[in-house]
Amino acid sequence: MATGAERVSGGALDGLDEAAAVFTEVRPRLFGIAYRMLGSAAEAEDLVQEVWLRWQAYDRSRVEHPAAFLATTTTRLAVNALKSARARRETYIGPWLPEPVDTGADPYLGAERGEALALAALLLMERLSPNERAAYVLRVAFDYPYAQIAEILQSSEAAVRQLVSRARKRMAEGQRKRVRPEAQRALLAAFLAAAESGDMAGIERLFTADVTSLSDGNGAHQVARRPLVGATRVARFLATIADWFWEALEIELVEVNGQAAAVLRRDGRLYCVITVNATDEGIDQILWMVNPEKLTALPQRD
Repeated sequence: MATGAERVSGGALDGLDEAAAVFTEVRPRLFGIAYRMLGSAAEAEDLVQEVWLRWQAYDRSRVEHPAAFLATTTTRLAVNALKSARARRETYIGPWLPEPVDTGADPYLGAERGEALALAALLLMERLSPNERAAYVLRVAFDYPYAQIAEILQSSEAAVRQLVSRARKRMAEGQRKRVRPEAQRALLAAFLAAAESGDMAGIERLFTADVTSLSDGNGAHQVARRPLVGATRVARFLATIADWFWEALEIELVEVNGQAAAVLRRDGRLYCVITVNATDEGIDQILWMVNPEKLTALPQRD
C-alpha cells in the first residue's frame, strides 16, 4: 500500500508529466514566436527553455488556457530580450543578419503560415520597436485576434491595431514584389555558377542596378565589413575573389527560412550560407552568413 509521501510524490510526477506534454505540444509555436522576435535560433532556444522552467514552477492550477499562457510568457520575455539584444548589436562588427534556420521539416516554424520568416523580412523587422514587432508577428504569422494580442502586450485593442498598422507600413516601405520560389531558386543557381566562374559580365547581368551584398562575419578574416551596393561594384568584387573563395568548397542547395539557399562546406564543415532575393528585374539582395556561431541551427555533418 502506498504511503502518503509516495502518493504526493506520484501526484507531483503526474502533474509534471502533464505539464511537459502540454509544453511539448505548443513548443514549435513558442519557438516560432521567439525566433521571429529575436532573429536568432540560439537565443530563441534559450528563451523557450526559460519559459519551460517558469511553467514547471508556476501554479498551473490557476491557468485556464495553457497555450495562451505560454505564448504570453514567451512574447513578453522576447520583448524584453529584444531590447537587450539591440544594445549588444551596437558592438557587432560589420552587418548583422538574422540567424538562418532549416525549414525543411517545418516550413512555417510553428505558425499557420510562413510569414515574417524570410531572412529579408527578419532584417526589415529590425526597424520595428519591440512592441510593434511582437504585434506584427502575432497577427501576421500566427493570426492572433487583436484582443488577445492586446492582453499579451498589456495594451488596448485600439493601440494594438495601431501597432500592427504602423508595422505593416514600415515593412512595406522596405519590401519589393518578389519573384516566385522557383524563379528565386533558379536565380540563386545562376548566381552561384557565375560567381564561381568569376564571369563579371555574367554576374552583373543577374543584378538590379542597386543590388546590395551584405556579409555577416562579426569581424571574421576576409569577410566584407560594409555593405556593397551597385551592380558593377558587387560584380567586380565577386570576380576578384573567385580565384580563392570557391576553392575546395562543396555547394548544396537547401531550404532556409522558407526559401532556397546555398550551404557551402569546406572539408565537410559548414562554412557559409548564401541566399538571394530578387524582383522581376533581377537579384537585388545577396545575404552571406559566414559567422560560425550563427550556423549552429543548420544540419551539421559528422
